[in-house]
This record gives sequence, structure tokens and C-alpha cells, in this order.
Amino acid sequence: MIRQLYRVLGPEGSRPLNRLLVLQCAAAVLQGVAFALLVPVLRALLGPAPDDVWPWLTAFAGCALAHAVLQGAAVSGGFTVGSQLSRVLHQRMADQALRLPLGWFDAGRTAEFSRLAGQNVIQVMSTPAHLLRPFISSLLTPATLVLATFFFDVRTALVLLVCAPVLFAVQAASSAVMRRLDLGRDAAIGESADRVLEYARNQPVLRAFGRTAEGYGALDEALVAEARADRRLIARGLPGLVSFSFATRLVFALLLALGVSWQLDGSLTVATLLALLVLLVRLIDSVSSAAEAGAGMRIARNTLERLGALLDEPPFPQPAEPRTPRDASVEFDKVGFRYDGGADPVAGAAARPVLNDVTFRLPERSMTALVGPSGAGKTTIAGLLARFRDTTEGTVRIGGVDVREIGADDLADHVSLVFQDVYLFDGTIEENVRIAAPHAYSGQLAEAAALSGLDRVVEELPEGWAMKVGEGGARLSGGQRQRVSIARALLKDAPILVLDEATAALDQENEALFAQAVRALAARRTLLVIAHRLSTVVGADQILVLEDGEITERGTHDDLVAAAGTYASFWERRAQAHGWRLESAPS
Repeated sequence: MIRQLYRVLGPEGSRPLNRLLVLQCAAAVLQGVAFALLVPVLRALLGPAPDDVWPWLTAFAGCALAHAVLQGAAVSGGFTVGSQLSRVLHQRMADQALRLPLGWFDAGRTAEFSRLAGQNVIQVMSTPAHLLRPFISSLLTPATLVLATFFFDVRTALVLLVCAPVLFAVQAASSAVMRRLDLGRDAAIGESADRVLEYARNQPVLRAFGRTAEGYGALDEALVAEARADRRLIARGLPGLVSFSFATRLVFALLLALGVSWQLDGSLTVATLLALLVLLVRLIDSVSSAAEAGAGMRIARNTLERLGALLDEPPFPQPAEPRTPRDASVEFDKVGFRYDGGADPVAGAAARPVLNDVTFRLPERSMTALVGPSGAGKTTIAGLLARFRDTTEGTVRIGGVDVREIGADDLADHVSLVFQDVYLFDGTIEENVRIAAPHAYSGQLAEAAALSGLDRVVEELPEGWAMKVGEGGARLSGGQRQRVSIARALLKDAPILVLDEATAALDQENEALFAQAVRALAARRTLLVIAHRLSTVVGADQILVLEDGEITERGTHDDLVAAAGTYASFWERRAQAHGWRLESAPS
């Protein structure tokens, strides 16, 4: 467990832990020496010359005092180091989050990251103060007592050395079983936590469909699985714990029987026997406490292994010698993409490529529209352009430079994205927009608001720009959140702007106004617009039709309508739906 602790802390977090371990080890050894000195103290008191006890009693008092000082420093240092470890771990996790590709952060991994940064880091914080000290004491104090026994009775010490591997084997077997059960229980608890959070977040949907009275099946199943894991832990783990306790008491009974027999044959004095029995009782107590500390250490080790696995995730490769794009043109050259290992992240089975031999070019200061059915790979193209993931085949270039050869900061400066799913931070509207450019002038902020339609939203709100949006933007409507997101992207003023269903939450009037703004932006930026609403893309310089991961049509709106292909059928269905309205049926 200590090895895993060093692994997650890294070199910068190891020095405070080193000092703490030295203190705790010294305190544990001194405790063992102090208990060992009880043997000569008791032998002198029970022997023919009780006055000989004073030198031994002085040494015992000195060891006890030194142990108390070191133990106090170790306890205080444990809490100090725990808080330092929390800061180091949070810093390392934050740094790792910046190094990981954005494609790594799917829903499951994001939830796991949140648990690790919250509950699990708190568990690690408690390790130096509440787990390391008793664990080290349960190991070093008995080891010191066994070594000291050699000075008083070699036969007893040899018996202890023979029994030690047996106790260790029993404890190791019990720990292995319990560790497997702990991992299964941790997984069940994590699943239950996810389902409870999902249940709480989706109350509007569940209530709309009347699923509150009879329960939510996924949550019910998760809670049943957690209860089953608890019962399995108790049923299978109890025999291991009982067996270790039984083994330690069996060793004590064996030593007691041998000591009595040696005393009866005259090879061991009564005073030495009584002193050794006191020593053995303390030794057995220390060994027994090792089993109790082992449960907490096992849980801590499971937590540390999960933290270590996160910190060991390979970072997104960065170029050794970054290059700068010469302009804002974009080129996809025979691009293919499939998820890692060729497995579908949803189905879990071997999957066809998401993109296959995709080739197109976005000229600088132009507008390109990307249309196609759901699941065709449109959002994947946007993600590859921003290098959320790397292509499996082919190359994505910006300004003639492979995106893999552009530095992360430079690439972020070149590309701005607006997605359909919007997340706003718990602050004001202005703070959320200014995330893109904290030092932007008020005129730039006003221009971005006007182009996105956010200015009208701000005017209608009583607090204006100072309106608190709530966690995730909960106090705003979907359309208002979308306009904040669009304004944020526009304020960034990147030369390449990707709009992925950016108008999905806008009403028809605001969509038309934003479409005009988009066409105006095309005069100074490279735009890639992904949309299902074809009215948004009619004025594009070129339209790309993506089907099953391949570009099947390309051209202007008029060219594609005349070609009578997939795009033309999309447009025909939209024209037929235009002007539909709901009417009451005749009575």
C-alpha cells in the first residue's frame, strides 16, 4: 500500500511522507524496545535481588518517554501530511486532466474522475493519520519484540520465527479474498451512486412518465446489486478474519504450553516465564491489530490503485517541435477513424469505422456546411479538427500543418467550437462569456452578444449581465444557454469556428437572425456548420453530405438540389413540412 501511495504522490509529494514514515517507524521500534525491557524489569522484581531493577526501570522509562514524544510528533505530522497529500493529489489530477485527450472524458470516466477527486482523495488524506501509524506499529513492534526475545530465550524466539510464516500465509490468504470482495463491492457502490445521481437529475422525465411510484428499474437493480455485494462480503470474508484470530491464539497457546514445560524441567525460571508471557501477550495483541489495520489498508490500496491508474493514463502526444499553421484553411486527407481497439464504446463489439476515407477542404474565410443523418460521423469530424482524438488513418491539416504537429495552446487559439450540449459554470452570464477571453474589451463583448442574440436575452433579465446562471446554467432556458455558448465562442475570435447544431435550441426567429450573422462571419473566418435544419446552411459556399462515415455528395445548395440525391430528399421533406400547423379535429 505504501508503494501505491508513493506512486500517486510522485516525487513532489514524497518528501513529507518520507519524514512521517521515519517518525512512525522510530516510534514503533521504541515501543517494541520499551515492551522488551519489561522482561528484565519483571525478572529483577521477581528475582532474589529486587534492587537490580533500577537500571532497567530507568531504561524503560527513557524508552517510554522517547516513544511518547515521537508518537505525538507522528500523530500531529499525520494530519499535516494528510492535508499536504490532498493538495498534491488534486494538483496532479488537474494536471493530468489537462494532458488527457478530450475524447477520453466520456460520461463514465467523468463520473469516475469526480469520485476520485472527491471521496477517494479524502480517503487518501486519512491514510497518514489513521492507517499508516497503526499499520507500521503492527509490523515493526512485533518484529522488535521477536528480536528482543532472542536475548531472553532463544527457544521461544525460534518458535516465533517458525510460526510467523504461518500467520503471514493465513493473513495473506484472507486479505486476497477480502480484496476481491472489496473490489466487487466498490464497483457496486459506484454503480449505485451513478444511478442515484441519474435518478435525481432526471426527475422531470421520470415524473412526466409516472415512474416515481413504481420506482426506477436501473436504480432498483443497482441497490439490489449493492446489497448482494455486502452480503457476499460478510459471508465470504468472515471465515478469513476468524481463521487469523484463531491462528494467533493457537500460537499463544503453543508458546504457553512450551514455556510451562520448560519451567517444569528447570530450564526456564518462573520469573522469566512470567516476563515472557507478558511480552507474548503484547506481541499477539500487536499481530492481531495488524489484521484490523489490514482492512483499512486494503480499502486504501484499492483507492490508490484507481488513482494510480488515472494518473498513469498516457497523455495525448504533443509535438517535440511544434509548427504554426500558415493560414486558417482546413484539410481532411483520406481520414479514417474508429474507436480504440476497433470496439464500439456503446455496443462493446467490433465496430465498423466511424469515418472512412473522408477527404475535403475548407478554404480560408469560407462557410462549409456538413449535413447528414444522425450517427453519420459529423460530430466526430468536428472533434478530429479540434484534436479531441487522433485519426486512425489519414491526416487533418490546418494551414497546411498536421494538427498533431501543432502545439496544444496554438491549436486551441486557432479553433473555437459550439456544441449542442452546453455547459455553463455557476457564475454570472458575463463571467461565462468571458471564459473565452477574460481581458476582452467591453466593445468586443457587446459585439459577440449582438451576433449571438445574447444582447436581447441580457436586456430581458432583471440582473442583466450579472445574472447568476446556476450550476450547469440551470436558471436559463435551453435557448438562452445556447446563446451564451455562441457568444463565448465568438468572443474567443479564433480564425476557425465550428458550429455543431449550435441553433438546435433556438426558436425560428433567433435562428434566422443567427444564420445572417454566420454568413457575415464567413467573410473573416473559416466556418464549419453542422446542422439538421437545412435553412441554416442554404447560403454555404459548399455543402458536404456525410452518410455512414463517407462523403457522398458535395456542392452548393442549388447544385445538390438539382442532383436529386440525399440532400435533395432532405430539402424536399423540409419543404413539405414548412407551414405545418396543429388544428383541432372537427366535432
